[in-house]
This record gives sequence, C-alpha cells and structure tokens, in this order.
Amino acid sequence: MKLIRFFLILFLTLFLISCSKDTAQKSIIQEKSLELQVLEAYEAGIKALKQNDVLFAAKKFNEAEILFPQSTTAPKAALMAAYSYYSQDYYEDAIIELQRFIKIYPFHKNLDYAHYLLGLSWYEQIIDEKKDLQTILKAKEEFLFVIKKYPETEYALDSEFKIDLINDTLASKEMYIGRYYFNKKKWISAINRFKTVVDEYETTIYTEEALHRLVEVYYTIGLEEEAKKYAKLLGYNYQSSQWYEKSYIVFNKMYEKNKIKFEKDKKKKNRFLKKFKSIFDSDE
Repeated sequence: MKLIRFFLILFLTLFLISCSKDTAQKSIIQEKSLELQVLEAYEAGIKALKQNDVLFAAKKFNEAEILFPQSTTAPKAALMAAYSYYSQDYYEDAIIELQRFIKIYPFHKNLDYAHYLLGLSWYEQIIDEKKDLQTILKAKEEFLFVIKKYPETEYALDSEFKIDLINDTLASKEMYIGRYYFNKKKWISAINRFKTVVDEYETTIYTEEALHRLVEVYYTIGLEEEAKKYAKLLGYNYQSSQWYEKSYIVFNKMYEKNKIKFEKDKKKKNRFLKKFKSIFDSDE
C-alpha cells in the first residue's frame, strides 16, 4: 500500500512538472509571437509610408502600439503615426496623435521632436492672418516651448526662425486693423494697434511704418510733441527709410515742393550740360 502511494505521488509530481514546463513554453511562444506581430505591423507601416499610403501607414503604426503598449516600439510607432499624417497634410490628425503622445509618453527621449512637429502642424495651417489667429498663437506657443525647454537642439533653431515669421504675420494683422481705424478716424484704436507693433513686434518689417503712422495720428489730432517723439525715434533708427521721409513731410509741408523743384532743376541742369557738350564736340 505504501509502495502504491509512493508511485502515485511520484506520478503526480512528474505530471505537474511537465504541465509547468508546457505552460512556460507556451508563454514564451505567445510572447515571441506578440513581439513578432508588433514588428510586422511596424514594418508594414514603414513600407506603406515609403509608398505614400499614409493612412494605411498610420493604421499599421497604431496597430503596432496597441498590440504591445509596454514595448519600446510602442512610443516610436505612435510618433510615426503622427508623422505619417503630417507628411501628407492631415494636420488635424497629426495634432491629435501628437497631443496623445505627449500625454502618454511624457518622459520619452523624442519629446522635443513631438513638440516641434506639433508646432509645425499648427504652423502649416496658417493661410490668412486675419482669420487664423488661434492657429498662429498655438504654433507660436509650441515653438516658444521648444526654445525654452530644448534650447540646444536643431528644433529650437528652426523654431526661432518660425517665430520670426509668425511675428511678421501678427504684426501685419495689427497694421491692417490699425490702418482701418485710421481711415475711419478712430484715433485711439489706431494708436493702440500701431503701438502694439512697436512694443511687441519691434524686430519685424512693420516697425518703421508703425512709427510713421503714430507720427501721422498724433499730428492729425494736434499732439505735436507726441508726434515729434515718434518721428525722432524713427529718424534715429531708420533715417534712410521711406517712412522717415514721409514723417519728415508731415512736419515740413514745403519739403515735398522743394524736392520736386530740386528734381526739376537737376534735370534742367543735366539738359544744359548735354547741350553744352554737344556744341563742344561739334567744334572738334
């Protein structure tokens, strides 16, 4: 009886060990199979992207991420899905993917690129500065973040360039509205717009004109000292510009007449010299 019990225990022990090994082997096979699926989905995404089938590419990258969210491939696949959308101008889809990536992978090594690409996705949608203000501001916000958070990267360098272009766009919008108010004789509103350009977008191409418009407005409403202040500022920084000349005309009404007279006298003198030279040549 004891012998039978011994063999029974031995049999059960060996059976359990065998089952344990089978379970471990199945687990390994399943794990490898899952990794293989992830790899295949990712590679299919790369292939589709090279063939410009970006929608299918994004689908396969999303599939790779979903199959094994804890894998190192998952965040890379998520970022590639966003890039796929961006590459063919599906900017709204790219923005959704990038915002999700930033939220789910807040410490990923490619987070700088994610913020930069997000800025580009907003930036590429700017068409009309009079209508796309939210898009412009969102792009600027992301580029400023990249410059502050990742100042040593190539993304920061290009972000600075993009912000210069954005500031030109924003300054253009302020000038457009300011001119409108000026023509409507809404002096205070016009002044506020032109001052915004001078104070907030002083490095843009619109600063000279904004200074001149302030000279015009203040002179028109009788505040000559204020007008002179901005004329001096314009003269000190942009003395050779057309806008400085226009501001000079505001204070010297005879300047334009004198300039016209000077040009006429100059032409008259040139005609006289040519005539004299022809006579001299004919004597030879």
